[in-house]
Amino acid sequence: MLSAVGVDGLFSGLWGYVDSTVKWCWIPSWLPSWCPTSKSQLQTAEDKMLRCVDIPFSKEYVPISSGNQLWTLIFSNDGVKDKTPMVLLHGFGGGVGLWAQNLDALSQRRPIFALDLLGFGRSSRPQFSSDAQQAEEEFVDSLEQWRVKMGLESIILLGHNLGGYLAVSYSIKYPDRVKHIVLVEPWGFPERPDTVETDHPIPIWIKALGSMFNPFNPLAGLRLVGPLGPTLIQTLRPDLKRKFSSMFSDNTVSEYIYHLNAQTPSGETAFKNMTVPYGWAKRPMLHRMDQLEPLIPITIIYGSRSNVDSNSGSTIKAMRPHSCVEIITIRGAGHYVYADQPEDFNQRVLCACDKVA
Repeated sequence: MLSAVGVDGLFSGLWGYVDSTVKWCWIPSWLPSWCPTSKSQLQTAEDKMLRCVDIPFSKEYVPISSGNQLWTLIFSNDGVKDKTPMVLLHGFGGGVGLWAQNLDALSQRRPIFALDLLGFGRSSRPQFSSDAQQAEEEFVDSLEQWRVKMGLESIILLGHNLGGYLAVSYSIKYPDRVKHIVLVEPWGFPERPDTVETDHPIPIWIKALGSMFNPFNPLAGLRLVGPLGPTLIQTLRPDLKRKFSSMFSDNTVSEYIYHLNAQTPSGETAFKNMTVPYGWAKRPMLHRMDQLEPLIPITIIYGSRSNVDSNSGSTIKAMRPHSCVEIITIRGAGHYVYADQPEDFNQRVLCACDKVA
């Protein structure tokens, strides 16, 4: 039967049924009864993450189109209010609370705005287009609407992971609004490499598992295990606690990560639709770097212990011979550079942006 129908066809039919079933199950009224999360619990978890931030700040929902809102933290005092503000864009599955070790230091030199991307954190979680290009444009358009609402003439964009990808995409479309780009371990720049199976053959069972799980969102398992979700994060990611050990001795960070990602997977679904198998971008940003205004300086920050391929940084530098491109490697840091080595990271970012008035 498998040879007659075809394995791909079988999986397609099976997961079509599963997908429709999962969509039926994940209705808002049903979600809290299985996953121990809610908007109020996410708010509480975020408040705990930010309780160690010393400098005064305000927070608000900024309305954009279609009734959506972007949750925003604002750090600005009289001494820096005339400087170009820096906007912090978190990565996939993240939120504003993860900048807890950076906000005090960065806000000493200029206004800082940290926001939850559309579809993530405490921002609205709408249904994105299933088309990769349109989903990307929806992210970018939401950022531009947010900028207009905030009355910011020009900005420095600092983006981690997915946030870095969106920072460049935004800068290509709105170059007059961006004074500097800081890419922190950016996702989505190289294209998926060709796999040479003769040198490194992939076992057929791994290929089968890949085909089976490909239809699911990246963090679907976190929600499917329901009440075991918080324990799952603590077990699989004990490093999260270590990264913020100077601020918290309990499970504050893992609880925050759980509540960020146990709710409606809006931005997560958009991200999945922007990828090909194994997490590579459908629309690699390196293919579009020639569209970026040459006068916009770029700082690219990598962690020395990260698994992210830093070759993209060298490629960007080679592609922009007449532009300012600085590549920084922070020793002892992994993918979450800003949390692994916060003091070094903060100082490097401040120095990189000193030339921006």
